[in-house]
Amino acid sequence: MSIQSLRIPSLLLAAAFAAVACVANAQPAAPDDAAAKAQAEFVEKAKALTEEQVMQSHDIAGLSQLGQFYSGQNDTPRLIWVLRRVGELSPNSGDLKMQLALAYAKIDDKSHAYDTLIRMQTQGFGYDISRDKRFDPIHGTKVWDYIVSNLQVNSKQFGEGKPALELAKGDYLYDALAWDARRGDLLAGSARDGAIRRVDAHGKAADFIKPDAANGLWGIDALAVDAARGKLYVASSSTTIYQGFNGNNAGRSGIFEFDLATGKFVQKHVFAQDGSVHRITSLAVAPAGKVYAADAMNKQVFTLEDGKLRDIVNNPKLTGITGLAVSGDGRTLYLADYALGIFGLDLATGKAFELAHDQSRLVLGGIVSMQWFDGTLVIVEDGMVPKRIMRLQLDKDGRSVASTMPLDVAHPQFVALGASTIAGDKLYTIVNRQDGLYDDHGVLAEADKLAPTQIYRSNLRFAWGQKGVGGSGPLEVRDATHADLKNSRPKSVPTPAQPSGNH
Repeated sequence: MSIQSLRIPSLLLAAAFAAVACVANAQPAAPDDAAAKAQAEFVEKAKALTEEQVMQSHDIAGLSQLGQFYSGQNDTPRLIWVLRRVGELSPNSGDLKMQLALAYAKIDDKSHAYDTLIRMQTQGFGYDISRDKRFDPIHGTKVWDYIVSNLQVNSKQFGEGKPALELAKGDYLYDALAWDARRGDLLAGSARDGAIRRVDAHGKAADFIKPDAANGLWGIDALAVDAARGKLYVASSSTTIYQGFNGNNAGRSGIFEFDLATGKFVQKHVFAQDGSVHRITSLAVAPAGKVYAADAMNKQVFTLEDGKLRDIVNNPKLTGITGLAVSGDGRTLYLADYALGIFGLDLATGKAFELAHDQSRLVLGGIVSMQWFDGTLVIVEDGMVPKRIMRLQLDKDGRSVASTMPLDVAHPQFVALGASTIAGDKLYTIVNRQDGLYDDHGVLAEADKLAPTQIYRSNLRFAWGQKGVGGSGPLEVRDATHADLKNSRPKSVPTPAQPSGNH
């Protein structure tokens, strides 16, 4: 799926904090009396906030603004409170943890800086901080040397996967893959021209399905194969990234069904033009043939029933659904949230749960693709540092992670991980997703940087007989009722009102 389609503030806060000095020091526009009053009230309240009040907040946007203010005021103790709280709300973000360690280093708080960095190392984060001058205040100890060494070890390349093939350079923006086992072809979908192409073992692509008046396809966002029934499901939408975007099709989206062998159009299920905007970015097919589809931005999951799209998950507390997978017995639907991790839904009871795991040793954030394979979940973590592909062995009831096995980590080709698909016991993954070359209006702003689409092959049975690492042990599985998934709203603790203008 296109990560450009998501706006996930919780994982962008680190970048915001890194740039807050520039924001705080910029010359503001001349405010009117109301704006000046609002700004003064914000400053007064921000300076009066206690640690307890900050640590109770669930308002990430408000916390982000506070972080900018405290950084600009050089109020490092309060900035630390904010970073700690945002880190709790976004527990999988390595960049936020690094910002917290830097804040501790700035005030020469070695104990807390070391503790933060050691926790990061234990979780698997890999950074080279040996030459980062911002850490100078905490240099010169054996603990520092230990931390630097172990963070570097985590960032080393690992795994036996290899580059598999590449798709010819062009204005295609491929980030949808599927596997046709019977014909031995990869299927690649273009978000730009709406075409689906068959790709042979040498990377030669041939048109298979193209938009026409009969099928009404737009840009391709996701693909899923039902091999047992010979069906190909396509998630398609008309956004500014699609070359055929116009006033008549703007915002249209749906799921399209084709014959897998011939590409013949069968039927489509398109969202009604009722003022709402949907975009399906992940698809999964259950063993019995039922189709599940995720709308990332609206935090919804739909099923196809009686020719209609029916929502079964609608949870604003999620930050964005970036992957779907159905268990081999068809009883559990797993969904990946880029910031928050992996959740499951018991499809018989409608009862939801958070996939339990040892958070001190395993990060389940930054997932851009997820697959079910022989009793395990395979995740592609583009938002992890280092980028990696992991296999998660689940316990017998599928509600917690029993052990993990890194498959491929920090490969030089891992520029921007994207869509993946399973072919036998291999995983094919796009590793240089190129949506960042397009602006918000769908214009190819950096055409000179276009490159062939690289597809990487991982061995899903790598170290299959080994126990793996990061065993979870006894874990609490946190449940949520189906009603909670359908109707929950994010909790917010008030923070100072946002002033008009800069500050």
